[in-house]
Amino acid sequence: MIAKQPEGKPDEARQELIRKLEEKERQRQRIIAINRQASAPVLTDLAQAGFNLEWVSDLYSKKLNYKDAIPILMKWLPRIENLDVKEDIVRALSVPWAKHTAAPKLLVEEFRKPVINPGLKWAIGNALSVVADDDVLNDIVGLIQDKTHGKAREMLVVALGNMKTPDVKYFLIELLDDDDLAGYAIMALGKLKSKEARPAVERFLKHPKSWVRREAKKALARIDRAIV
Repeated sequence: MIAKQPEGKPDEARQELIRKLEEKERQRQRIIAINRQASAPVLTDLAQAGFNLEWVSDLYSKKLNYKDAIPILMKWLPRIENLDVKEDIVRALSVPWAKHTAAPKLLVEEFRKPVINPGLKWAIGNALSVVADDDVLNDIVGLIQDKTHGKAREMLVVALGNMKTPDVKYFLIELLDDDDLAGYAIMALGKLKSKEARPAVERFLKHPKSWVRREAKKALARIDRAIV
């Protein structure tokens, strides 16, 4: 004989689920309202420059050509305290158009700020992997050596692949001994097409992590093309 479920239990469970979903939606709407208010001054400046947007992220999500917006984004990055909006600005600065400006220095200063979540810090490192140049080389090396920055250092290592200073390759070769950063050092050495690094990179073809093996293979291919 099958025991009957106590009456009312299914309805109570459904009502509880509905309450949780409604609360989650209310919380989402609150965050949207907070972010909308925080981004308003940035959007006003962008609109005056001819970029009529609902969100800062529309600049890159809609694949716009927004070279003229870079100075506005740089102006607001240090002023915005809302971390979601700040991350949108950082991601909008993660483009080649931000090279040869003060953006790298600005991004380094943002990376150093103590009140910053790991996701935002990683996004800043990613931006630097696109726009960094030798003007911030010493800053980036110092940040990489500071292990308190954790995973956010990963893309800073990749940023070293942008540098023209010859000795940077030797620092990257040393980083191959760091299990946390080796794969990213390989990426940077591949960008530099460093023939001096070839023997050190070659041993990573048998690395236990598949993505590291792939990066080693790609880096070696770039190095070999440069040698020929």
